[in-house]
Formats: sequence, C-alpha cells, structure tokens
Amino acid sequence: MSTAAATPALTGRVLADLLPASRVRDAALVLGGAALTGLAAQIALPVPGSPVPVTGQTFAALLVGTALGAGRGFLSLALYAVAGLAGMPWFAQGTSGVAPSFGYILGMILAATVVGALARRGADRSMLRMAGTMLLGEAIIYAVGVPYLALVTGMSAAAAIAAGLTPFLIGDALKAALAMGALPTAWKLADKR
Repeated sequence: MSTAAATPALTGRVLADLLPASRVRDAALVLGGAALTGLAAQIALPVPGSPVPVTGQTFAALLVGTALGAGRGFLSLALYAVAGLAGMPWFAQGTSGVAPSFGYILGMILAATVVGALARRGADRSMLRMAGTMLLGEAIIYAVGVPYLALVTGMSAAAAIAAGLTPFLIGDALKAALAMGALPTAWKLADKR
C-alpha cells in the first residue's frame, strides 16, 4: 500500500473523535478543555522583571486544540477566557479579569484553533510535524500576547519582547518536545486498539 493511499485514513479526525460522537461528548470535551487549561495555569513561576509568569497554560491550550480539533479547541479556550473575565479565578496564579498577560489568552484561542485544524490534517501523527505544529501555536500566542503586553503596559516593543518572549523560549521548547512525544504516541496506542 502506498503512503498516498494511507494518508486519508490518518487525516480528517483528531484524538477526541475516537470517542463515540454525541453533543454530550462535545460539551464535556469543551468543558474539560477549559478546566484543564485553568488547572495548568496554576502551575506558575514568576519571571523576574516580567508581569507574565511561566505557566503550564500554553501547553494545555495547545494540547486542547490539537486533541479536540479547531472547533472544540476554540470553544474550550473561549470558555476559559470568558469565565476568567467573569471572575473565575483560573488565570495564572489564581487571577481573573483583564491583566497585562490577557493578550496571551487571546492568542491561545487563536492558536488552539489553528493547531486543531492542523491536527485534523494529520499534523499530530508524527514527531516532526507535531514539533512544527506546537512551535507555530506558540508563535501565534506570542504574536498576539507580546504586542498586547506592550500596549497595555506602555513598554517599547523591545522591552515587551525582553519581558514577554525571551524568558519563555527554553520552556516553550521543552513543551514542544513533550507534545512531540505525547500525541504521536497516543495515536499509535489508539491505532493498536
């Protein structure tokens, strides 16, 4: 069998699609994705000189998008953002409302949607494609978060990059490495069933 013939079987679905389809499933996945992101946001370490802490939130947001797909990933992260704006204390370090780091949350909504769409096209099936998918998702988060940080704090672009991007690059590389192993492995296990 050629690889071209095998490709359609690998695409068109995400990990969440392996569960029996229903509206209850989709609602539970959306709620679960928002809750996972909220819990991961509590894993937070302050960064000296930055109003943005290192958290597990970005990893969770990208994982949610990839595992649930574009639509459910978008809804999960939008629910996470709306609930946090409404006062649910599940943003980083138990905060809620609008903060200098809120742009990163907006970026996570967009990133979850993009990585979810890529996962539906098979981007989560191999380590190399998964690495690229996660790095693209992280780039999207920064593309929204860093300018927002500069805007609301009055920082220059250089200062916002120094406070809101540079300190996080090593951690993001580690998160991408985790995802590189986790999602392709999950697919291999699912395919053995």
